[in-house]
Amino acid sequence: MKMEKNELIAKINSVLANEFEVEESEIAPEKEIKATLQLDSLSLVDMIAVIEEEFGVEIKGQSVAQVKTFQNLYDFVYEKTNA
Repeated sequence: MKMEKNELIAKINSVLANEFEVEESEIAPEKEIKATLQLDSLSLVDMIAVIEEEFGVEIKGQSVAQVKTFQNLYDFVYEKTNA
């Protein structure tokens, strides 16, 4: 599913805002995902599942540790969907 990066970012923000009941305005590239969405380890797993299902990508092992900010997530999903 190829998308322009700005479309992808908008979709990720929308999906996460709806799923975790935060305002989209709270989501910014430099912000940490766990802090912004108030995720514990269980809800982090939920977030990964939501992204995997929505975008058809797999986030496993080391990749999870590297995805700390929303920018990391945007870049990761963009690379996987445009590979």
